[in-house]
Amino acid sequence: MSIHPAFKRLFGLGLLLATGWLIAAYGEDTAQIPPSESASIREMSLEQCLNTAMQGNHRRRASKFAVIMAEAQHRQALSGYWPQFHGMVGYEHTSQSPDFVFPASSMSVPAQAIHVPAGTALVTVPAGVLGPTAVQLPVSTPAETIGVAAQKLPIAAQDIKLMDPDSFVESLDMTWLLYDGGMRKGYREQSAGLVDMMKAESRRTDLEVVDSVKRYYYGAILARELHQLGNDTLARMEATLNLTQSMYTNGAGKVKKTDFLDNKVVVETMRSMVAELEKNEAMAEAALANTMGLAWTESISPADKELPYAPFKGDLDKLVSTAYEFSPDWAKIEGGIRAAEGAVRTERSGYFPKLALKGELHSWENHYEAGLATPDNKEMWSFGGGLDIPLFSGFLTRHKVEEARARVEQLQEQKILIKEGIGVQIKDVFLGLRAVEKSYQATLDAMTAAQENRDLNTRAYENELAETDKVIKSELVEALMTAQHYKTQYDDLALQSQLCLLVGKEVLKSLAMTP
Repeated sequence: MSIHPAFKRLFGLGLLLATGWLIAAYGEDTAQIPPSESASIREMSLEQCLNTAMQGNHRRRASKFAVIMAEAQHRQALSGYWPQFHGMVGYEHTSQSPDFVFPASSMSVPAQAIHVPAGTALVTVPAGVLGPTAVQLPVSTPAETIGVAAQKLPIAAQDIKLMDPDSFVESLDMTWLLYDGGMRKGYREQSAGLVDMMKAESRRTDLEVVDSVKRYYYGAILARELHQLGNDTLARMEATLNLTQSMYTNGAGKVKKTDFLDNKVVVETMRSMVAELEKNEAMAEAALANTMGLAWTESISPADKELPYAPFKGDLDKLVSTAYEFSPDWAKIEGGIRAAEGAVRTERSGYFPKLALKGELHSWENHYEAGLATPDNKEMWSFGGGLDIPLFSGFLTRHKVEEARARVEQLQEQKILIKEGIGVQIKDVFLGLRAVEKSYQATLDAMTAAQENRDLNTRAYENELAETDKVIKSELVEALMTAQHYKTQYDDLALQSQLCLLVGKEVLKSLAMTP
């Protein structure tokens, strides 16, 4: 008997679901990681996987460094409130000593009369003139007037050395900004808002890592269960094939060769499907190790043998209203608004003057003691203040303030969108959990009925009371219903993990909900 086309389509659907569900379980981002034949496989519980991921995941480390950078920027903004000191030490050698040349000139002297009064002068007479020894004689001089004509006195050019060619300079500068119109406060608010944003982003990264580990962990369990389900189904179908061959060879002719060939096609197709499921199980374990930050040669086998199921219980309104306290997206947009408001304050400071104190200590060492290298020039200090008053900048400050205010308004609108978006996302997950809760019992009943139907058809076939295609169909339907039930369990766990990602695990704890 030939297999009905609808039955073949059902079998193809089962193959598609079994492989497609697993790909969805561990995502496309790690679907290209090939498992190594020599990969080491370790068995770990979910708690151990989470602890390892918190220590080894590189995304988490990168987010922590982003927080450190933001905090450093905040401390940079706070440094503007302190006086700024700057020291300098220098040495300079010139090719020759600096000098200054006075050019040649002349000095005009006017005509004048020089009056010499009368007086007495002592004249020394050498020895041998009036006696054997020198004699001093008083001589009287009359008063007289000496006339001097006008004349010009030439002055030659002079080359004056200023300093030695080697100089050592030490200086200490101080600047202290006393008033800035709110500029430093604005920078402080911007950097503080950035710190809050990076902390929220880091917390979101932590939640994403936890969500990924949970989904990959349960996805690996799902892959193992599907692989085991494929092996069990293949074993039953091989037994059916052997029975069909025996009935075809030794029976009374009710089972034909076409039944045996159709059965063999299905068995071999199932065998190829089991090989694909085996590969998917290895890929799921490798994906779990990858998201934990382990090497590509590592694989993690979940310690749990089957998917747990715990119905989610909670109130949607209370969950949404409390989520704003813990949602990283909400904290991030609030930090962004604070930073934008700080930017408004910073730009508005452009309207106000800036007042600062300035001081300097200066020391100059030069071995020359003349020219410029005098003691007064070698050591000195100065102290003063400055006032920078903005008068007109072509309306630049006003336009900067308008731009900053528009950015604040934009973030305020985005905050409303995020508020509504968080509520919609939580509602979608919440309704999904309610649907999964209903599907769980339905798929469980369907799986139980399919198992009973397969058992009845197998026993009837052994007594030649059932057709071959009905037996094969019952076996495939049982595999499909079992896979659907496993998938329903995984969907419940994945949705609960997504809820933790949206609102944070703290909310679930505070509301005493199942995580």
